[in-house]
This record gives sequence, structure tokens and C-alpha cells, in this order.
Amino acid sequence: MSSGAGLLDPRLLARLDLLGIAAKTRMRGAQMGRRRSRGLGSSLEFADYRLYSPGDDPRRLDWNAYGRTGKPFIKLFMDEQELQVHVWLDVSASMGFGGAKEDAHTPENPAIGGSKSGVQPLSKLEYAKRLAAAIGYMALNRFDRVGAASFTDRIESRLAPLRGKGGAPRLFAFLEQCALAGTGDALSVFGRPGALPEKPGMTWLFSDFMYESGVREALSYLLAARQEVVVVQVLAREEVTPSLSGELKLIDSETGLGKEVALSDKVLKAYSEAFEHFTGELRAFCFERGIAYVLAVTDMPLEEVLLKELRRSGLLG
Repeated sequence: MSSGAGLLDPRLLARLDLLGIAAKTRMRGAQMGRRRSRGLGSSLEFADYRLYSPGDDPRRLDWNAYGRTGKPFIKLFMDEQELQVHVWLDVSASMGFGGAKEDAHTPENPAIGGSKSGVQPLSKLEYAKRLAAAIGYMALNRFDRVGAASFTDRIESRLAPLRGKGGAPRLFAFLEQCALAGTGDALSVFGRPGALPEKPGMTWLFSDFMYESGVREALSYLLAARQEVVVVQVLAREEVTPSLSGELKLIDSETGLGKEVALSDKVLKAYSEAFEHFTGELRAFCFERGIAYVLAVTDMPLEEVLLKELRRSGLLG
């Protein structure tokens, strides 16, 4: 089982130990989390007992109950809340763009990532995996419940919800095994019966969002399912500011269709304007609907996205 070394550098993990997800959503669950309800006052209201399970904080064991029954019981309190965190990873073919060697784990492609630190940028998928691993790790570290799934135009793989820091290796192993699959279609995924979470929670979407249509509808489905949605748009630097020039044949990685183009200054300017429109529309829709939006470019060090961009957006604290 993966320790996470293939995704996140131990030095980064140590820094993530000090952070947690700052969610607006508060769930009154049957489990304990490390977040407090805003509506029940400062005192802890005892609710019930349950048996200790791996991942629980051993400091919450009730030794009096153990002495009476010989079984390890933990106290539950009504104003201690767990957050239901859902991590969705786009594995459609377009996510394979970027990086000298896609989907590789090598000493030359360390888990910290980003060309600003002097290493080759990762593919969008590998970069998104690392961001997803970091978010899941921080949630598990706060005893929130974390589930994960990979998707294209359907759900490709799914990981049942985990709790506690002990679940991190399983999350890392799941993410490492996620592979490029086919054509992306978020609406087809989230418009399908059984795909949406049944309880209120927080959904993180890691994708390039390069879909023909349906993004707004897909996000609206998640909002209707009482999700606090975070859109993390992962793009390669070459997509943001292309360095190509001359006559080329560009091939769509998902449809296989190609088109010959002459990349003149005029064409590159038109591309830049279209790109700004593409990201601007998504950002504006998210703002209008109360969805958090973060742009992550694969040549940015992970620390910059996690410790600066996400904290600046109020998503980590």
C-alpha cells in the first residue's frame, strides 16, 4: 500500500498537518470530527457511545465504560461535526497533456512538482492527483470522512469513504492507480442516478473542464445535492500561454480529430482571447453560484497552490 511518497513529499505532508479544510458546510453526523457546530453554543452536549474503530482519536476513549464492559467505547457529542468530503478526479484523455513523461513517478519528477523549482512539469492528471491527495490528507487528518472517484463520461473507479489519518495510504494508493481513460463529460456523470452524494458535504472537482458542454448543468446538480463545491481547474502552461509556432497539425486527444493550422501571431492572439473567454465564463459562473474557483497551472509548485492560492481563497485554515 502506498505511503504517499509517490505523490506528496514528506516535507509537504508535515506542513499540511498544520492545516485543515475550511468548509461552510456543517454536518451533524454519527461520527466525530474536529470541527464545531456554529449553532449549539460552546458547551459539549453528550449524545451517545459507540465502539472504538481504527482511525478514531484514542484520547476520546471512555476508560470508565471500558472498566465496566471490557470494551473500548468512545463518547459522541452533538456539537462535534464531521465533514463529508468528496474528491472527484477527471481522468479523460485531455488530462494526459503536459509533462515530458506522462503518468511517471521518477526521482526527476518529484512529488513537490513545478518547473519553478527546477523540475519538469507534470501532466495535468499527475498534478491533479497530487492536489487531490493533499486535500484528502488534510480532511482525514481532521477526522472528516473522505471518498474519492475518477471519471470520464462515466464513473471509472470509486473509493468508499475513509476516516482518520490511517486512511491516507488507501487514498494515495487509489489516486496513484487512476489512469487515463476516454472522453470527458461531467454532465453525463453527475446527471446519472446514484452519482450524487446523498448527504450535504463538500465536493472538490479536479479537472481541466475542457468539455463541449454541460459544465454549468453538472455543477448545478451538485449544488442541488447540498454540496459546497470547489472547482480546481488544472491546466498546462502550454495551454495558458502556447509557445508553439509555424505550421502544425493539432489533434484532439479525446476525439482523435485533427486540424492543420498555421500558428501566426494573429492566430495566437485569437487563441489567447478564446482562452480568456473559456476560463472567464467558468470563473464567472462559479462566482454567481457561490462555487469556489481555483486555477492551478502545472508549472506552479504545489506549495504555491496549497499554501497560498487555496488559503487566499479561504478554503484552508
